[in-house]
Amino acid sequence: MSERTGSPLMVAAVQSATTLPVVAFALVAGTLADIVDRRRYLLGVQLWMLLVVTLVALQAHAGRLGAWSLLCLTFALGTGAAMAMPAQAATTADLVPRTVLAPAVALSSIGMNIARSIGPALGGLVVARFGVAWAFSLNALSFLGVVFVLWRWRPVQSVSTLPAESFGGALRAGLRYAVRAGEFRSVLVKSACFFVFASALPSQLAIVVRQQLSAGAGTYGMLLGFIGAGAIGGAIVLPKLRERFNADRLVPAATLVYSLTMLALAGIRDLRLLCVAMLANGVSWITVLSSLQTAAHVSVPAWVRARALSLYIMVFSAGMAGGSLIWGTLAQHAGTGFALTVAAVLAVLAGVFSLRFRLSVAMARDTAPSAHWPQPAVAAKIDHARGPVLVTVEYLIGPTNREEFLHHIHQLGGTRQRDGAVQWGVMEDAAQPGRFLEYFIVDSWLEHLRQHERVTHEEQRLQDRLRALHLDARPPSVRHFVGATPSSSYLVALENVS
Repeated sequence: MSERTGSPLMVAAVQSATTLPVVAFALVAGTLADIVDRRRYLLGVQLWMLLVVTLVALQAHAGRLGAWSLLCLTFALGTGAAMAMPAQAATTADLVPRTVLAPAVALSSIGMNIARSIGPALGGLVVARFGVAWAFSLNALSFLGVVFVLWRWRPVQSVSTLPAESFGGALRAGLRYAVRAGEFRSVLVKSACFFVFASALPSQLAIVVRQQLSAGAGTYGMLLGFIGAGAIGGAIVLPKLRERFNADRLVPAATLVYSLTMLALAGIRDLRLLCVAMLANGVSWITVLSSLQTAAHVSVPAWVRARALSLYIMVFSAGMAGGSLIWGTLAQHAGTGFALTVAAVLAVLAGVFSLRFRLSVAMARDTAPSAHWPQPAVAAKIDHARGPVLVTVEYLIGPTNREEFLHHIHQLGGTRQRDGAVQWGVMEDAAQPGRFLEYFIVDSWLEHLRQHERVTHEEQRLQDRLRALHLDARPPSVRHFVGATPSSSYLVALENVS
């Protein structure tokens, strides 16, 4: 795009055309990834992207690839990427056991972001030597490898006797979980505070190369290569750093380094010094990104993982796309150096603001399913669609344990609402202080059965604490009530009588 127009806004719009579809489609994609065959879904999306890139390559070879056609086809490719991202991210948990999930997520994010840096660098070298058309042709060929791997992949299918969620119900469940999960919300806030301002550097790098350094695609590719090298170096040292520092210390430090590299790009014109700055940029970028992605992945259970990750991806992409437009507009009116300086200062301020949102808490969650709930006691089989369902749990608590009980029961209430309850509360018997009744309501019997599959070891430990406070030797009494209405035959007979 920088060869077709010198406008900083149009150059930044290319990145926005890639990332804006994520804002529009990521949640839809995450919902689908949680309820359909993930392998077939990913195959379809990869074939779509192969088709789009092939069309771009053909137009480039024919000399018909203009600025606006490039922008539109980039948007189409971004749509495919948006539909694939949540499924690809959630697939990591299907490939490795729980014990190595966190390092596997970190390795996956490192791999993707090394490719993000090295890919454009190689592309820049191909463009400089062979031209744009051949760069797009090689890009199209790369999709064939992904299609081949997906074609041969045979994932282990999850075992559940319950029917798949409907799209609308799954979408609502995902949003409800995100609203109720405080640890996951911390990841989203932390992400927004970084990506909006971090987007200034990648969106303005090409303009700095062309207008400030008076260089071309080769220099641009070289600087991206140093970012990629920094990412690789960061990937190597990151495990050692994590042994000494938790994410709540690593992310602010890396944010500060990233901000300094933006200031360097704004003011330094010596190419050698810029290469060093981009090396540091790669290290800081992979440190922040890997920490955020790992926290997002391990802080949510498997049943809602793709939906939760889609929200993280939306925040990431909205920050990068919206930030690119903001900094591109500011650069067009006030200069690239000024835009990068403002972004660097605001990134530090946003990092200070986000210190209160702790990633270490999110990373410590145990979201593996516990399956410790006994099956509900019912007199006869209940239709899945019947509802609403009221569940009550009765506790007897001594006066010295009252406050501790109320603290833990309200923590448990949050998990009930995350897992499907539309209403929750706890009441105390006015005639018998210390006798508490916890209640929660779900939409249907099927939704309550899903709660049985969703309960985690974290919730099991919380319930164990509550049972330890329970005075009766017998466990707390649990009852299930199902919505009841007169039968249609009775109503018809009543109408005939009247």
